[in-house]
Amino acid sequence: MSATAELIKLEMHANGIRKDLDVTQLYLAQRNLEAVDTLGCYKHLNELWLNGNKLRLVTCLKDNLQISHLYLQDNELVSISKAVGHLSCLKVLMLHNNQLTKLGETVNEMKNMQALHTLNLYHNPLAQEKEYRLHVIFRVPSLKLLDREEVQPSERAEANQRYKPDEQRQMDSVAFGRRCNAPSMSVRSNTEADQLLGKALTDPYSENEDNSDLISRLEDDEITDVLTEKGVRRSTMQYSHFDWSKVPQAEERRLNKTSNAADKAQIITVRFR
Repeated sequence: MSATAELIKLEMHANGIRKDLDVTQLYLAQRNLEAVDTLGCYKHLNELWLNGNKLRLVTCLKDNLQISHLYLQDNELVSISKAVGHLSCLKVLMLHNNQLTKLGETVNEMKNMQALHTLNLYHNPLAQEKEYRLHVIFRVPSLKLLDREEVQPSERAEANQRYKPDEQRQMDSVAFGRRCNAPSMSVRSNTEADQLLGKALTDPYSENEDNSDLISRLEDDEITDVLTEKGVRRSTMQYSHFDWSKVPQAEERRLNKTSNAADKAQIITVRFR
């Protein structure tokens, strides 16, 4: 029997549990474990403590689809790629005090975790990357608490503005009524500058873009012009309503007391930027 299996059997015995299917929690923290055997036989496992060990990779959770709380802090993890991405029920994930270095790869594991509301990644090398917090907030929309700090609505809006400017601009432009196309204000446009700035403002963690080099190729006045043009290129809003006061009543229609052409009912349209 492996060291992990023996520890689990001791835990089950101490808690009076006889069947593997009755195991919903496992506490294997502070055991100096360097590896953990597969836990697939514990189908109803909901909470798992593996913190305080010497784990460098996590390979034991392939068949544990019901885990909602996972504690992996204080280990030696270098990657969680293909380790926790399938845990769609996960609500709490603790990864602080490890050796995770790839922000994009790490956060990509959480893209299917729609229930994840608490995440700790501090005291990892990746937490030192530029705009780390905004990037995580944008990539994991369900987060409510990141590194023991509540995610603020202003941070969410800033993250969307930073990584998804077109959609955020569209949301900002919508008030009520329906949107109609209108020509933008006349501003000098530099096609090359516009394209370069568009690339430079995309996700900084993309693999094939050197954003700092792109930005350095733009002159200050070019950046100003492009941003100004994008800022004023907002949709014109149109709100229409029917003037019911000009519609003849049933009795008036029956007596042919219809109004003249100047007083006919009409649709009133108001446009504003």
